[in-house]
Amino acid sequence: MKKLCALLSVVLCCMATTLLAQPPGGGQMDPAAMVQRMKERMKPMLIEKTKLSDAQADKVIETQVWAMGEMRGMRDLTEDQRAAKMKSINEEKEKKWKDIPLTDDQIKSVNTFFEEMRKNRMQGGGPRQGAGK
Repeated sequence: MKKLCALLSVVLCCMATTLLAQPPGGGQMDPAAMVQRMKERMKPMLIEKTKLSDAQADKVIETQVWAMGEMRGMRDLTEDQRAAKMKSINEEKEKKWKDIPLTDDQIKSVNTFFEEMRKNRMQGGGPRQGAGK
């Protein structure tokens, strides 16, 4: 009986972890919720690493979420179409960042920050508060 209870406990823990791993709606989060979540989790690190103001960091995150939304659905495009669309989105994103206004050095540090975040995610990590200290 103890073995059965232990086994059921392990199975229930695994199921709960799997169910809580993705937000409702099959992993699709509405853009406003995504912006809020990124501001909560990523903004302190963004400010620390890039030395942006609070208002600048908010606008950078909003622009980043906009760009991520624009990139959805690109799987169906050919490689050339995908490259052209990525170039267009990145150019528009940088234009929006200049309009905040951010300097070229700030844009470079923001791009470096997001590239590091992308590498961490690909290696199985995520945004971690205080990482790299």
